[in-house]
Amino acid sequence: MTGVEFCPVCQELLPDYCRCPPPRGSDEPRGDRAADVPARRLVLTAASEIEPEPVVWAWEDNSEGRIPSGSLSVAAGREGTGKSSFGIWLAAQITRGTLPGQLHGQPRPVIYAAVEDSWKHTLVPRLIAAGADLSMVYRCEVYQDDALDTTLSLPLDNVRLEAELRRLRAGLLVLDPLMSTIGAKIDTHRERDVRTALDPLARLADRARCVVLGIAHFNKGSGTDPSSLITGSGAFKNVPRSVFGFAVDRENGIRVMTQTKNSLGKLDLPSLLYDIEDTAVPTRRGPAHVGRLVWLGESDRSVGDVLSDTGDTEDKAERDEAADWLRGYVISQGGEAARADIMKAAKADGFSESTVKRARKRAGVVPSPRQGFGGGTLWRIDPDLAPQSDHSRVSRAKDSNPELTDPTVARLPTEGSANSAKGADSVSLLSSLPSHPSTNQGDAA
Repeated sequence: MTGVEFCPVCQELLPDYCRCPPPRGSDEPRGDRAADVPARRLVLTAASEIEPEPVVWAWEDNSEGRIPSGSLSVAAGREGTGKSSFGIWLAAQITRGTLPGQLHGQPRPVIYAAVEDSWKHTLVPRLIAAGADLSMVYRCEVYQDDALDTTLSLPLDNVRLEAELRRLRAGLLVLDPLMSTIGAKIDTHRERDVRTALDPLARLADRARCVVLGIAHFNKGSGTDPSSLITGSGAFKNVPRSVFGFAVDRENGIRVMTQTKNSLGKLDLPSLLYDIEDTAVPTRRGPAHVGRLVWLGESDRSVGDVLSDTGDTEDKAERDEAADWLRGYVISQGGEAARADIMKAAKADGFSESTVKRARKRAGVVPSPRQGFGGGTLWRIDPDLAPQSDHSRVSRAKDSNPELTDPTVARLPTEGSANSAKGADSVSLLSSLPSHPSTNQGDAA
């Protein structure tokens, strides 16, 4: 790119950000401004000279921050969980200015670097299904010596990326998958090596005031901590300011997103239920069937719970026993009881909290639309619901809410809607979600 010079050693912009000393014993220039590059030096600044500022959130959920502005975030999960759908959903919201947070009402461009998916067969149809403004989504490609190289390489291309982010005033950069954009010479299993790519990327996001979202895969480990399952070194979870885990309960198809890291905000934000809806997108050659992400509300279970179930570490007989106990306990309390009291009683009777949460669907116990004393969550017996799986609950939520399946409808139902009155047991948590468009394309990645 003309007008942009960068240091071949640190890849930072010359002369503003590069602080590399000239090569020892060499007069070899580093661009036309080599003489202006200062020698390496230590700078100390008193804390009293630094003006404190509140965190500015690019995405707020129910007035709680999930993604800080100008930061690196990671969305991770196994294949088929829909983590790439989250990237498409976020891109669509930002191009329309509908994402609750700093950019609400201010549509901004998005740069999308996709390594694995076809733009004409996959990404563009998914963006259409998500309702994105296609004129504000830019495919990112790299050319070298007039030959197309589809792989972005970090930190080699950092300066070029930053120049384009600043030129467009982009609100989001998506790297899907993040691993494929790390330079070929970097050992992705060594934290120190990976940080040579991710630390500059995080600084780039801060300078450009742009969210950088990296899509990552889980490794084949059997753990239940989503952040620790991200493939590669620990830097992939340590450097980002926010990390999201995605999982699918293979037994009943329930999909859950949990924010496992939120360095600048609350960590105990509720997990969210979502689904990937098949959507037919019209094209000149016939319909393209793609998925779009649809938020369904809060989830009692976390991604860790789902991963624990997948490992089948708990004996089925114990879960059945816990379901019988739970149903009996709630009935003994008049058909409704505070979740905190249930967990306390369960512990006294030898059941773990995770076991009781997994047994709830078997017991026919659902969250109550009401709140208990002090705002605590209530669980109640659903007289119309025999012991069954959460899959039925999600199906009823979608059946009673055309807004969850119609891609032309922009908002989730709120309190007082038909859904709130009819299916409150399945969507009592919808009112806590941001009132932005729920339509979105879903990637099965």
